[in-house]
Amino acid sequence: MHTVVLLCAAVLAAGCLGATLYSGVEERGAALAFGVLVAVGELTRRSGTRIREAAPLAAAGSLAYALLGEAAGRPTHHGAAQVVTVVLAASLLGSVPHVVRGAGPALDPSARRVLTVGFVAVCFQPLYSQGAFDGWSGSAHALLLLALLSLTALCDAVLAAALAHSRTGWPFLPALRDELRALPGIGAAVIATGAVTALGVAVVGLWALPVFSVPLLLAQLSYRRYEAVRATYRQTIASLARATEIAGYTPAGHAHRVAALGQAVGRDLGLTEPELTVLEYAALMHDIGQLSLVDPVPAGATAVLPAAEQRRIALLGGAVVRQTGVDPRVAAIVERQADPHREQPLAARIVRVVNAYEEKSREGGPGGPLTALEELRLGTAGEYAPEVVEALARVLSRNTEGTREHGGRAWREPRTGLSDPARGWVTHG
Repeated sequence: MHTVVLLCAAVLAAGCLGATLYSGVEERGAALAFGVLVAVGELTRRSGTRIREAAPLAAAGSLAYALLGEAAGRPTHHGAAQVVTVVLAASLLGSVPHVVRGAGPALDPSARRVLTVGFVAVCFQPLYSQGAFDGWSGSAHALLLLALLSLTALCDAVLAAALAHSRTGWPFLPALRDELRALPGIGAAVIATGAVTALGVAVVGLWALPVFSVPLLLAQLSYRRYEAVRATYRQTIASLARATEIAGYTPAGHAHRVAALGQAVGRDLGLTEPELTVLEYAALMHDIGQLSLVDPVPAGATAVLPAAEQRRIALLGGAVVRQTGVDPRVAAIVERQADPHREQPLAARIVRVVNAYEEKSREGGPGGPLTALEELRLGTAGEYAPEVVEALARVLSRNTEGTREHGGRAWREPRTGLSDPARGWVTHG
């Protein structure tokens, strides 16, 4: 699927470029103006693994050009092929500074941009040129543009979820659900700006481009500040998680390995992005209750302690988390990580299973991963949730991005930023 999508985008781009070179560029002023807008949008592109639309201004400008039927009251004659060509050329030009810095655009977003812009242009430009929309004026025309853009956004969400599923093996439906949940945010802003820009240019001409671009740029700036606050919050939690390592209660990197592997298991089980964030925070802080102990647990291995002692440490940890002002849901997961699995929320089940796997595999030597997984499967009758253990087995056997090597074995998982696992992520035989 991944290769098919990239191939379709490449074929579409090549075909549109050839058609445009053969027929020439219509309305060069409009093409240049929209090309500059898309290039500027690419220059302001944000980077990050959690960002759905990295260049909202470029996306909005691309969609507006695809839906442009008039400029200052005069009909335009550019076709769908020219739209794709201008958008592609401007996107590549705006990406040059990012490429120089080593942060060029990934293939997936670029392929999605080409396909979505091509889709909306093919839906609108030929019909508009044939006069099919002549009776659509005023509010009817605005609703038509919004309907086309909304349909395009839905198709883009399906495409993004399919690419994520093909590339990583994550379940398709949860990925699609996350994409659809993102649409009312930045997706709605892109749709609204694209429609308003196309309508504005139709009435007042190309001067509408800078006017209608400013609100989206300001929104992007505000979102960057919000992301900076979230990053600080996440780093604070990461620092708290390292407290047990600094104090010598847990091995170095243990909390981050549990958090990263726990997120992969949670994604396999269909958790949403907000739920995965809560799970990550709980996994990072799951051992913080050990700071209340007089004598450290050897190697921080709480999985081998009696059930009553595990619950006591978990309750102490939950009390510490509540004092930090972190989301109360995180504290609840930390408190309930040692409860019987039938009484636990799913996130607490995941933390318990992944923590036990990490401890057992670390202590088992070269055969530790296989032995640890078998012990977890034997414990599904009482201690560990069977569905989580099987999800863990699927994650460990799945090859995706980001190789982690240990003892001659390799395990791959997408990089997650804050919770990137340290050395020691291993597969089973």
